[in-house]
Amino acid sequence: MDSIIELRHLKTLLALEETGSVSLAAKRIFLTQSALSHQIRALENYYNTPLFERKSTPLRFTPAGQRLLQLARELMPKVATAERDLAQIIEGEAGELRVAVECHTCFDWLMPAMGEFRLLWPQVELDIVSGFHVDPVGLLLQHRADVAIVSEAEPQPGITYFPLFSYEMAGICAKDHPLANKPVWEAEDFTDETLITYPVPDDMLDLVKKVLQPKGINPPRRHSELTIAIIQLVASRRGIAALPYWTVMPYLEKDYVTSCEITSDGLHSELYAAMRTENADKSYLDNFCQIVRDRGFADLSGLSVLEMKEA
Repeated sequence: MDSIIELRHLKTLLALEETGSVSLAAKRIFLTQSALSHQIRALENYYNTPLFERKSTPLRFTPAGQRLLQLARELMPKVATAERDLAQIIEGEAGELRVAVECHTCFDWLMPAMGEFRLLWPQVELDIVSGFHVDPVGLLLQHRADVAIVSEAEPQPGITYFPLFSYEMAGICAKDHPLANKPVWEAEDFTDETLITYPVPDDMLDLVKKVLQPKGINPPRRHSELTIAIIQLVASRRGIAALPYWTVMPYLEKDYVTSCEITSDGLHSELYAAMRTENADKSYLDNFCQIVRDRGFADLSGLSVLEMKEA
């Protein structure tokens, strides 16, 4: 018999399961909240039964919703595999994918995504361009890299950006530091503190660029290449730092340091995958970016959906 169920409905159900919220699920699959709600209502009206409990947080699926969710879990991976197989048949399985990064904290979450990609595209030569790069987009234009993980999507001729995610930055200090008892740090709290950062220009530090510079605050600095070294310096009260929440979470769980929110609105940074426009339609590049984004949301804390801004 004919069925009302479409792939978009199954994708919506999976997003609802992953996020536990209608509003977050809508952002995850780039729909308006009303459009997502319309999809769900259409299914509920057709089957004359609710699919999840409206007032639960996180939302709970009804038995009918669970059955459709089971279908989504079984079917959507098969659709993704078939589409990838078709792309390999049409475009070929081989290629080259050299990845450059400007983010010191990228490697912990990037490596599992690369491992997953290798299993799906074994004929694509995947490699990381060694070293930390201040201008990874320049490597794209020089044809020395094929994808660059960057923090800003600055419009440039010949470059296309794929939004990955936005992430929360956490202020960290020693457990016995005076700021440990302050749940939200404002710019002024950094005035008399030593700020421990990676050795990068100020325009690559969102704390400096978005919070401190607008207030005219320029605290003394100490630098380290290694995240664990920054954590150790903070724990021994040599200074304070701002790092991605996913990076500091393991050390918070071990009670090494204390974290605080930066400004009442929070401090959020962004990550994009940049590539040459001439390569943007290659299926293996698109699949790589999708895997990176999906693994990020699956494995990391403090992420939110990132949409491309209008140029």
